[in-house]
Amino acid sequence: MLTCKDLRISQGDFVLAADVAFPKAGVTAIIGASGAGKSTLLLAIAGFVAVASGDVAHGDPFTDAAPGKRPVSMLFQDNNLFPHLSIGDNVALGLPKSGDASVVADVLACVGLSGMEERKPAALSGGQQSRAALARLLLAERQIVLLDEPFAALGPGLKDEMLDLMRTVLVEQMGATVLMITHDPDDARRVADHVAWVADGRVNVPRPTAEIFADPPAGLRAYMGQMG
Repeated sequence: MLTCKDLRISQGDFVLAADVAFPKAGVTAIIGASGAGKSTLLLAIAGFVAVASGDVAHGDPFTDAAPGKRPVSMLFQDNNLFPHLSIGDNVALGLPKSGDASVVADVLACVGLSGMEERKPAALSGGQQSRAALARLLLAERQIVLLDEPFAALGPGLKDEMLDLMRTVLVEQMGATVLMITHDPDDARRVADHVAWVADGRVNVPRPTAEIFADPPAGLRAYMGQMG
């Protein structure tokens, strides 16, 4: 289980506190208004933002570990694909050092990109690029996956398709613990097991998705009213 114990993250005048545990092998949606600290939380877990105090742990603490030494993969909205590399080479970057490059084709097939190993990212649609990024996460085999709105730029139908694929490959096949930032409560309703509301400088304890939307805290209720 991924835990943030008495965690405090300071960036200028902004301070984010988190004392939460994220359920294992499932999707927790991280929801909050712009500037609430959602991305700050994920960046701290990934090791790209320093923490002022507290610990991040997955069994053992990894608060002081370098980003590459953490059991964490992170995917941003731009998919992190290198434009000068083929899709096969981009996906192979997710392989552990001892990994077998022959599995790249298998993983691409798993996300619906069979035969596209030699294409460059620019030759793929936005949805196909998202699939390639998911394939790289699958190869990396990290037990914690952080998603910072990677499908936000896609149209509604394609976004739903990618959300479903994400859950299939990362949770059902890989058993990963996924933290997914979204501005859209419908995304959480579609694929999240739990929802953590971020507001007033605090990450609140995740609650089951159906429960939190049936009886939302006042801030989340107001936020959903603005969205609707």
